[in-house]
Amino acid sequence: MAEARFSFAGGSADIPRTGLLVTTGVLPIIGHKLTMERGGRQLLDIDEIVLDGAVITAIMGPNGAGKTLLLRCLAGLQLPDSGEVSWAGMPPDRARALRLGFVFQKPVLLRRSVLANLVFALKAGGLPGRQARIVAGQALKAARLERLARSPARLLSGGEQQRLALARALALKPDILFLDEPTVSLDPGSAVAIEAMVRSAAAAGTKCVLVSHDIGQARRLAEEVIFLSGGRITERAAAPRFFREPQSREAKAYLAGEILA
Repeated sequence: MAEARFSFAGGSADIPRTGLLVTTGVLPIIGHKLTMERGGRQLLDIDEIVLDGAVITAIMGPNGAGKTLLLRCLAGLQLPDSGEVSWAGMPPDRARALRLGFVFQKPVLLRRSVLANLVFALKAGGLPGRQARIVAGQALKAARLERLARSPARLLSGGEQQRLALARALALKPDILFLDEPTVSLDPGSAVAIEAMVRSAAAAGTKCVLVSHDIGQARRLAEEVIFLSGGRITERAAAPRFFREPQSREAKAYLAGEILA
């Protein structure tokens, strides 16, 4: 599955689904017996993971734990060596990929204006041109980017580019939004803006799954935490309990600032 399919992103405006190419949902997303190995190293070994509901889930763990790989497998961007992923009880398919949003660490933007990036995504999702422009305007306003609508997207600051990528990822009101360390290189003000957009999306009913190394951010946003170490899920718990009383040895060491091998 090509990454371009998931470049359709958006904002937190009130966007109707009428006219979209796809209305069938993807939740729950289930990964079963997912494995991946490279160079004799086990990168993923997931017995089962189920993503459903409107809560914000943080996926945490040390570098090399398999967080991004797991996200990409669940989103249909990468195939595991073995195991299967299902969306709402069926295998992933190209049409329903529009019901997922994905925001990468580094924004992937078209060589077009800020507004044109959104209009392109919305038209690709089935909205007619006039409606796409209206909805794009709403999304830009929600992301506080309306004054930059005619600016080249690739000339925006890093924080503005990431807000545009997130607005674009939400424009079609996906069932689930995957975010892979979306604020890792941003200044504090830009990170706050991104977090506010994620909260708004979750409040509107979008399931949000966030990979983050930022413990403070996970505390602020997450309602549950999935902790990975060595490609395995070693703990899954409500966020308050996880941060107060982690149960696994790996999570305790991670929260204490220890380097995990």
